[in-house]
Amino acid sequence: MTNSFSIELQSPLFRFVLGLADDSVVLSHRLSEWCSNAPYLEEDIALSNVALDYIGRARMLYQYAAEIEGKDHTEDDLAYWRNEREFTNLLIHELPKGDFAFTMMRQFFLDVFYNLYLEKLVNSKDETIAAIAAKAIKETRYHLKRSEPWIRQLSEGTQESRDRILRAVDELKDFVGELFEMPQWEAQLLAQGISVDRTSLQKPWDDYVQKFLAILGVDFKECQLQIRGGRNGIHTEHLGHMLCEMQYLQRCYPAMQW
Repeated sequence: MTNSFSIELQSPLFRFVLGLADDSVVLSHRLSEWCSNAPYLEEDIALSNVALDYIGRARMLYQYAAEIEGKDHTEDDLAYWRNEREFTNLLIHELPKGDFAFTMMRQFFLDVFYNLYLEKLVNSKDETIAAIAAKAIKETRYHLKRSEPWIRQLSEGTQESRDRILRAVDELKDFVGELFEMPQWEAQLLAQGISVDRTSLQKPWDDYVQKFLAILGVDFKECQLQIRGGRNGIHTEHLGHMLCEMQYLQRCYPAMQW
């Protein structure tokens, strides 16, 4: 697929839907890496279920993206036959899972964002996007109910767990700003009532996160847009390694059917 796929030549709607799909599939893979590795069995199952929520979301979005493109590509083609420069996920999703505190802090940041984002996206004038958002928001509300207590527990636990939370905040702070960047094609769709103004979500996101972390005595400065490029295929060194694992079976056994 890489020989015939050029993201720059695609329509704004395709690029928008593909970006959301890539966000979901990449994060689902990162969360799935905790399967059999979480602190205890119940959390092992819980994180795997959250990963399944994201892969389900990715499937719906990839199916719609393939429909928009109209070139007989399938959801599997889009997920498993593009290289890292052709993926358009935001960078925060692809960062290695790190320790449990890092995973939960990233999840908390993203859960707050997606609760704000999907609440707006359900009003999209694109009926398919609105329907996907309506399903996803129900899952995302549950995700936040999981991640928020974990941040509290780790922050108020041992000195070791608190240090890990503080380290996770420091490692993630330069990546959250990209969540609020509006690429040109999303701005075009915003004028049509299809996409969401990400810039308008930064203040409520900051307010929510700052208030919650302040209660725990965790210092988090307002996010600054410093590291970006994911929507344009510019990624960290981690994505290529991740895709080698994620795409291995499909590339070894082309056209394989589950």
